[in-house]
Amino acid sequence: MFDAQPAASHFIDGKYVESDGAEIVVTYAYTGEVIARLHEATPDLVDLAVASAARAQKEWAARAPVDRGRVLTRAAMLIRERNDALARLETLDTGKPIQETICADWPSGADSLEFFGGLAPTVTGEMIPLGGDFAYTIREALGVCAGIGAWNYPSQIACWKAAPALAMGNAMVFKPSEMTPLGALKLAEILIEAGAPAGLFNVVQGRGAVGAQLASHPGIAKVSLTGSVPTGAKVYQTAAAGMKHVTMELGGKSPLIVFEDANLEDAVGAAMLANFYSSGQICSNGTRVFVQKSLKTRFLARLKERTEAIIMGDPLDEATQFGPLISAEQHAKVKAYIERAQAEGGTLVTGGGSSEALFVQPTIFADVTDTMTLAREEVFGPVMAVLDFDTEDEVIARANDTQFGLAAGVFTADLTRGHRVIGRLEAGTCWINAYNLTPVQMPFGAVKSSGLGRENSRAAIEHYSQVKSVYVGMGSVESPY
Repeated sequence: MFDAQPAASHFIDGKYVESDGAEIVVTYAYTGEVIARLHEATPDLVDLAVASAARAQKEWAARAPVDRGRVLTRAAMLIRERNDALARLETLDTGKPIQETICADWPSGADSLEFFGGLAPTVTGEMIPLGGDFAYTIREALGVCAGIGAWNYPSQIACWKAAPALAMGNAMVFKPSEMTPLGALKLAEILIEAGAPAGLFNVVQGRGAVGAQLASHPGIAKVSLTGSVPTGAKVYQTAAAGMKHVTMELGGKSPLIVFEDANLEDAVGAAMLANFYSSGQICSNGTRVFVQKSLKTRFLARLKERTEAIIMGDPLDEATQFGPLISAEQHAKVKAYIERAQAEGGTLVTGGGSSEALFVQPTIFADVTDTMTLAREEVFGPVMAVLDFDTEDEVIARANDTQFGLAAGVFTADLTRGHRVIGRLEAGTCWINAYNLTPVQMPFGAVKSSGLGRENSRAAIEHYSQVKSVYVGMGSVESPY
């Protein structure tokens, strides 16, 4: 087995650091084998990480933006050179098939670092003429940012948060999920090798208490979280007490709407990607698939056929398309949702089975109604709910009837209708005749309870910097006093 044990649990001030906090046991989801043992950061160690980041941030922000950009670009190059080894580590850490991690996880992170590395020198303020006097604006760094990651795309998330933060002259203290703690340490190594100053990107391990300490820490200026809605609400409340900037990328129960004129193969393929990729453990997944009634029979038949051909197995086998869930807890949760969907009257089209090896078969329920639990709550597993609809107005109203607002998709041959429907859907990230494609050039984020702020694209710069306005008086001061 690949040696996944890092030199120590944390990466602070340019080097690995150990702690005597509670043990974190990292297992390979496919076999249950222990691949690493780490320890939580103590409160003193978190303070040390924040202090180290604050020192590094002052030096980093003083550098020319083009110099900061070069460091991020070199880091992207190093990731691409080492992608095979990094992908293997990501598979061990998450249980995801290597055919996914080799093309989606670290490569997406490299794209982000490269994009923001190129963007850094282009960010400028503006001059505002005032008739003799004038004003100008400066876009400045916030300071030290805290990044709190999730376990489904741990290394991608670390890069997505670090890249815009560092490009704008900030430093970051990053806490990965305790279930997938390994990739962020590699990113910290790579950034140092690429020329980042020691302390610029620190990694501290831990569970919720460590995240809470970061969110409330007086040395932290901004908190960026990827996680569940309940966790986001807690972290947002904590950060608000200190008037910190926040980005919240949370959960969803996103609609994917398939009209009768849609290309059947494309719509079926997208529905599968939107429910079964990464074993369904993706926040933006289109887990409510609304199919127009005239297409329902053909759609379900082809969906069943293609789903039952998915290859499950060893995630390190490049032929494997579908891996286990992240943990026994998640496995039990997904099984409970399947049992409840059956009890509430959903029609099991295929799947529903599970194994002690943390696999849950790709599962499809038809005849799901809007009030069923499967249509209301985020499962975060490979369970698709197919719902019927008749008219455009009807499906829009039903699609919007949720607290969530992360993503939405529409499949139709009528592009006028596609744009019209997307315009009425309450979601932050949308697709027409595609699903779950998230290029770094496009903003990614949510509305409603699914979060706030944006990641990726130039829009992310707004959330990792602040504007200073400067008024310049060119004449004498007029005063009535």
